[in-house]
Amino acid sequence: MARSAGVLLSITSLPSPYGIGTIGKEARKFADFLKASGQKIWQILPVGPTSYGDSPYQSFSTYAGNPYMIDLDTLCDEGLITKEELDSYDWGDDDGKVDYEKIYNNRFEVLRTAYKNFKMGDQKKFSSFKRKNCKWLKNYALYMAVKKSFDMASWLEWPDEEIKMHEEKAVEHYQRKYKDEVDFWKFVQFKFYEQWESFRAYVNGLGIKILGDMPIYVAMDSADTWANPEIFQLYDDGDPIAVAGCPPDYFSATGQLWGNPLYDWDYLKETDYEWWFERIKAASRLYDITRIDHFRAFASYYSIPYPAENAINGEWIEGPRIKFFEMMEEALGKIDIVAEDLGTLTPDVTELMEQTGYPGMKVLEFAFDSGEENDYLPHKYTENCVVYTGTHDNDTVMGWAETANPNDLRYAREYCKMPEDEPFNWGLIRVAYESKADTAIVPMQDILGLGKESRMNTPSTLGDNWTWRLKSDALTKELADKLKSMSVNSGRLED
Repeated sequence: MARSAGVLLSITSLPSPYGIGTIGKEARKFADFLKASGQKIWQILPVGPTSYGDSPYQSFSTYAGNPYMIDLDTLCDEGLITKEELDSYDWGDDDGKVDYEKIYNNRFEVLRTAYKNFKMGDQKKFSSFKRKNCKWLKNYALYMAVKKSFDMASWLEWPDEEIKMHEEKAVEHYQRKYKDEVDFWKFVQFKFYEQWESFRAYVNGLGIKILGDMPIYVAMDSADTWANPEIFQLYDDGDPIAVAGCPPDYFSATGQLWGNPLYDWDYLKETDYEWWFERIKAASRLYDITRIDHFRAFASYYSIPYPAENAINGEWIEGPRIKFFEMMEEALGKIDIVAEDLGTLTPDVTELMEQTGYPGMKVLEFAFDSGEENDYLPHKYTENCVVYTGTHDNDTVMGWAETANPNDLRYAREYCKMPEDEPFNWGLIRVAYESKADTAIVPMQDILGLGKESRMNTPSTLGDNWTWRLKSDALTKELADKLKSMSVNSGRLED
């Protein structure tokens, strides 16, 4: 990738009068800010519909867009709902946080009103959308319709065994039974994709690329596992044989039990990885660059027998490795990919990174706890990497500085040659920009110098994650000028 700088900000974190960020005018305002700041990349979190816990990494579909991100003012401009109707709902009283309970309770009522009015108008574009996206859309829409009829239970808990197991006659029966409800969920996706195409065109028109995030695993509670059980390691009744996670390490004595179903890589290989390549092609429809989360699982993945209380008794199993990516490039052409390669890198992962040539990730918050031996120190970087001050899973830089070991903090200041009057966050941003890494990405919270209260996510916890939002008055000209000056001075933007 060409030398550049960018900002990490979830779409949901944008300002909005309706409780959560959308792909409407505030998204365009932020893109304008990025342009004025000399930024060439906007990195976002996954944009799929979220399930219990509101994590964008646990979605009902790998293809569908998040209904929360549909811009309601745009629906208002289209005459599908009135401003008075929108203003009648309680969207929360804190513009710095998402109140997911209120969003969940109100957002779908609004979308159903819009759908009711939409049905009275021209359906040509909608019909075309349904035809073009039939392969994934029909399963997702039916899944959501049936799921709603069973009080949003996971498909593993559906009382009708035939639809639970995706039997053809049951699928046809429920398609007829819930025809209008199925069409509602298709309408929601139609509006998401219609708005997304407009949003992406605007961002790209400013010379900015969207760097999107693809979780390597899909949720157990998803249309993907329900409709395609053959591609996962599942028993005949749908229960997983083994699930994903990470082994015990310095941070957790029992490891991490994620619970996602594992892929049946032997079956996928027999089908020339068609499902996976379709997924990557779909991601390219949304993003200019795709970050693959937990990339190391393509080299070897951690398999935990189901059921398990923790991740202690798992084992590493060989993944598809370089052959997968050779076949992918042959099928799809060159795809711009960033590989999330954080954590302990075993030789097989290092080899796969070298073979693919994908840029990996370097995080400055990880750099200062083991002296000169630390691979995250900038003097050890190659050009082919993306450097971050922190990620969505880390504390903010200022939050980290508050709790870091004093010796680590002292070393960080010395290494970064920070003058006493330089705020710690700006010292790390400067070092990231000045590093040889081709790309430097900074979370918006770090640019604003916010503390731990603005952290996006604490892994393996529930509650108060994914809620942080940007205040509408935060994007000042002074801030844009400062970032632009740093971009120019570090060779990440031509003046």
